[in-house]
Amino acid sequence: MTIKRLFSDRIFYGSLFAIAVPIMIQNLISSSVNMIATVLIGQLGTVEIAGVGLGNQVFFLLNMILFGVASGGGVFTAQYWGKKDIAGIRKNTGLCLTVVLAVSGIFTVSCIAFPRFIIGLYSRDPAVIGVGAEYLRAVAPSYIPFAVSFVFTMIMRTTEKVRLSMVTTVVSLGLNIILSWLLIFGIGPFPPLGVTGAAVATVIARVVEMVLLVGASYGRKYVLAGSFGELFGFDREFVFRFFRIALPVIVNEFLWSLGITMQNVIFARTNTDAIAAINIVNTLSQLTWVIFIGLGNGCAVLIGKKIGEGQELTAREYAGRITFFSPLAAAVVALFLVPLSRLLPLVFNVDPAVFGIINGMVVVLAFAYPFRAFNIAMVIGVCRAGGDTVFSVFYDTFFMWVVALPLAALASFVFHVPAILIYVCICMEDPLKMVIGFWRLRSGRWLHNVT
Repeated sequence: MTIKRLFSDRIFYGSLFAIAVPIMIQNLISSSVNMIATVLIGQLGTVEIAGVGLGNQVFFLLNMILFGVASGGGVFTAQYWGKKDIAGIRKNTGLCLTVVLAVSGIFTVSCIAFPRFIIGLYSRDPAVIGVGAEYLRAVAPSYIPFAVSFVFTMIMRTTEKVRLSMVTTVVSLGLNIILSWLLIFGIGPFPPLGVTGAAVATVIARVVEMVLLVGASYGRKYVLAGSFGELFGFDREFVFRFFRIALPVIVNEFLWSLGITMQNVIFARTNTDAIAAINIVNTLSQLTWVIFIGLGNGCAVLIGKKIGEGQELTAREYAGRITFFSPLAAAVVALFLVPLSRLLPLVFNVDPAVFGIINGMVVVLAFAYPFRAFNIAMVIGVCRAGGDTVFSVFYDTFFMWVVALPLAALASFVFHVPAILIYVCICMEDPLKMVIGFWRLRSGRWLHNVT
């Protein structure tokens, strides 16, 4: 595709950015708040950063499973939206809520009952385990309200209603920052609670977010805001059809997030400096990665809608545009990663050795960005929108589990190489994935009308 042809469709880019920009802003706010929370915790020391970072790995695993459920449901919602099938959207919303409440409930009970055991799966450092367990038990009650908000947010995105979730995110996460500052350090009448204070702030903010989001959705009579019977009146056939498409997405996100968790286990068992470094690098990456998450989600809505409308040729054209545009944008964004990393010593109170690891990791990450941008555009923006969810499982997880993780484990546990080289092993999956992703795109086999 030539550069002139890439940018010739103004309707596509107008529609894409109308959906994607609010998602980017919402994710940027969320990532910025996560970074601020990490900075606040970072004032307490390296052990606290490592412990809270590992506690948040459990949330990350839950978050990815919820994303799998909501993304699988989003395949249906986008195509129902193209057909203006409101009843289908509401049944799909109800089924998504049923699944995420069950999953988040299991996570909540497990983290309250067995926090030390769970953190002990990641780290052998007793100090890190103690801090991580304290944080995990206190933050676990936030999982259920977060799950409800997550489904409402994802369904609203696929029905082109993105501003409400952006506003509620601003309110919720702004509240989280203020409460974290007050409760971590004991400002004014509040006692200094340390990492427990950060967890309590998160619980309060998530409950407020859920109340605002659900209440406003019904107040504005959005299409997903159905009665109890409309939401939960799905039959066996509907459930079977949902899971035939959604289950591979859920498995995909579970395997991928479990792979990310294993990466953190490898770094945590390398040494405490390595896990602190990767937590900070991931926080920095999230600030820029919001662009590509927004583009992928925005294009998924457009492609799914065109498939639902029966305009398959247009859907294929959109797929070509997003997979060409995203890597170009990523190459530009990557240029800013290294300068941004030089500012980290101003905000994180960790050992100088940790910053040496971070600087090397950021250079590696910058080289991986264009490949990673193509892959996320294919998985989220193309394959899932086209109902190609079984292929996505292989595409998104095969090289992670067969190449990246085994090489990283060997590098750390057998050859005891520096953390930067372990990170190189982790990033090797991205160019390999791009090869099979490009083949799938060109074949056109990713497009299926699931409704």
